Amino acid sequence: MAGKAMTKPESKRSSVAAINVTGKCATAFSAAEHVIDGPVESASSNMRAGVLKQSSRENLHRKNTECEVYDDGTNTFFWRAHTLTVLFILTCALVYVTLLEETPQDTTYNTKRGIVASILVFLCFGVTQAKDGPFTRPHPAYWRFWLCVSVVYELFLIFILFQTVHDGRQFMKYIDPKLGVALPERDYGGNCLIYDPGNATDPFHNIWDKMDGFVPAHFLGWYIKTLMIRDWWMCMIISVMFEFLEYSLEHQLPNFSECWWDHWIMDVLVCNGLGIYCGMKTLAWLSMKPYQWQGLWNIPTYKGKIKRIAFQFTPYSWVKFEWKPASTVRRWLAVLGIIFMFLLAELNTFYLKFVLWMPPEHYLVLLRLVFFVNVGGVAMREIYDFMDDPKFYKKFGQQAWLVAAITVTEFLIVVKYDPHTITLPIPFFIMQCWFLGLILIVFWTVWRFFFRDITLRYKETRRRKQEVPGDRPLGNGNTVTPSGRSKLNGSSETVRQRKS
Repeated sequence: MAGKAMTKPESKRSSVAAINVTGKCATAFSAAEHVIDGPVESASSNMRAGVLKQSSRENLHRKNTECEVYDDGTNTFFWRAHTLTVLFILTCALVYVTLLEETPQDTTYNTKRGIVASILVFLCFGVTQAKDGPFTRPHPAYWRFWLCVSVVYELFLIFILFQTVHDGRQFMKYIDPKLGVALPERDYGGNCLIYDPGNATDPFHNIWDKMDGFVPAHFLGWYIKTLMIRDWWMCMIISVMFEFLEYSLEHQLPNFSECWWDHWIMDVLVCNGLGIYCGMKTLAWLSMKPYQWQGLWNIPTYKGKIKRIAFQFTPYSWVKFEWKPASTVRRWLAVLGIIFMFLLAELNTFYLKFVLWMPPEHYLVLLRLVFFVNVGGVAMREIYDFMDDPKFYKKFGQQAWLVAAITVTEFLIVVKYDPHTITLPIPFFIMQCWFLGLILIVFWTVWRFFFRDITLRYKETRRRKQEVPGDRPLGNGNTVTPSGRSKLNGSSETVRQRKS
């Protein structure tokens, strides 16, 4: 009886919470239905309106699924923003620092602590007040947190960009005293023999030397990139193109110099290929997985509760990305832009640590990769929504905007801090290959979206003219159809319809 008595008020609260969470989605859906259900004048218009209504409902269902987070009353506290609670705790912390804590006399320490405190206050504001993105699992506040981290990281990059080269590198000592020292780059080339007969103790030492921590990092990175892009062809193109970039830029960065089997066997086939394969299998499982959620306390068994908690870290719903790059010139250029930004972000990883003197195993390099893992998925979803329906998504997504700005700012830092390295002349035969590839892309684009369409329209027009029976003109200006009646009087079937 007590359980039943507590269930009803919880259900009432759950309905209120569900309305609060999904109010915007329901409003958008009802508004769209109101527009679609307008008056029509003919049967063909009714049919077109019905098709439009059905497609619009499907699109709106896809767009609104992520924000339809229903609260069954058992986790209302979890989904609440707690703005006043956060504000009260933040105020208490500031009062303690101001009135009760003695300020240290170390200027450097106070500067660091003041910067960290400012960042934390901004993160508290963003987690509670920032705009929600397309993802809601495990919690919307989690994605709001990474949105604010994106803002902080972009501001940090802007600050570094406005420093001199010496000051910018020495500023990194404030983050880690070990930084700010020039480091030698490791050369992965050299002896490229898979089996070295000269080394009797370990003839396969070249392979074991290449098996460092970057091998699992490559696999995990491409597994996550596949979950972001959700397309096998785009992932393979980016993977192969980056190896060509390493070939082209190995005269600038020594660690781009690798053996041929390191490029194509270990990287493309083993690490990247296996990561893409596992990612596609995960995508297939996520697309077939039923997305019908149940409240935690409504599940009777402990095993079911544990499974429900684990599934909290899976997507709330699933949207299959259908990029269709050859459908329109807009989508084709957008896909090319996505591939370009992916490759630029990959290159920034190597060039940034080169110009800022950070060793590859430093925790800042790892934190940057973790950052892009969390913001990349949201950015790709916002880009896909903006491409798929620009009338519904009239503005570029906030996370996608920040990721694009961060990628460009990182590249500008590389240009400013070491212009000599990036302006080293590329070998002539490599320039010829890239120029030929660019020409092929331009010619294919012009043929596919301009000449091909004109040719197809011309053939369709000729086909329609051939299907229409020839008309013979009469002396009085009327035409005679093959049945012998003039078009002025109409066919016998038309006369019957007029009489009826």
